[in-house]
Amino acid sequence: MAETIKPVSIIGTGAFAPAKILDNAFFEKIIDTSDEWITTRTGIKERRATTEHETTADLSTKAALHALESAKLKPEELDLIIIGTVTPDHPFPSAACYVQARLKAVNAAAFDIGAACSGFMYSLSIGHRLVSTGVYKNALVIGAECLTKITDYKDRTSCMLFGDGAGAVILQPHTHGHEILYSFIGTDGSGSAFIYQPAGGSKMPASHKTVEENLHVIRLRGREVFKFAVTKMADMVAFGVKQCHLKLEDITMIVPHQVNLRILEAAAERLNFPMDKIFVNIHKFGNTSSASVPMALDEVARSGRLKKGDIVVLVAFGGGLTWGVTVIRW
Repeated sequence: MAETIKPVSIIGTGAFAPAKILDNAFFEKIIDTSDEWITTRTGIKERRATTEHETTADLSTKAALHALESAKLKPEELDLIIIGTVTPDHPFPSAACYVQARLKAVNAAAFDIGAACSGFMYSLSIGHRLVSTGVYKNALVIGAECLTKITDYKDRTSCMLFGDGAGAVILQPHTHGHEILYSFIGTDGSGSAFIYQPAGGSKMPASHKTVEENLHVIRLRGREVFKFAVTKMADMVAFGVKQCHLKLEDITMIVPHQVNLRILEAAAERLNFPMDKIFVNIHKFGNTSSASVPMALDEVARSGRLKKGDIVVLVAFGGGLTWGVTVIRW
């Protein structure tokens, strides 16, 4: 029997960033750089970093509690938890299992999605479809990372980019809240070498050699990533609104992955879209990978900048190569 597809809404948002701040002065002390150089090329002033004992599940749990409070929902009412992350506490079990236990969300299935900076968009798209079929009613979707734990602090071209954090949303069948009009995800695996972590998997298990050669950190080909991100952000925003029979001028706000201010500006120019309608908080948090879109969305939701009926577009792109777009009617 065919399942009935139901509309789905975001009914609550939450975010959490660790207390420790790494400002640009920190990087001036450890590599050959300056506050002016970093700010001009990335737009970043600060980023947050976990302590030795803080984990992705810790950040996720705190963001989830804020989202549950926002949605006026109890943990035991959740029946699904999905976390987008490439920095889980352990290779297994999933970070989502730890979050389920800490929340005491005893009725929820829980799993992780690994899609790098697109991890939240992948998780949101999956959650959207699972709730739309009626199989699940209350889904917690999280994007969370501890990127500072896998950052190469000797690489002056990339080490200042990354920060830690978590953001979360609650999904329900649409009766109120912010309705998801459309979501889409995509992949081009031929670009997998543009952003990756060489060691720690089955191809290159941890060994003395991999540790000595510093292979457990992020490797990034900046020029290729820049070109990909600019093109994909612009193309996905245009594609998403077209699927909803909308136009670019109908968009109230774009909430993008906070990858690099110059990339966001170049994508805006490619779209011929005003920068003042693109939400930016990269100066405060840096690139938090899968956490950046939900953290930004929570800030937007709590700012009062949006009104009922506004059109909001979420868009992200990341390692894999991966990408995703979601269109929301506020």
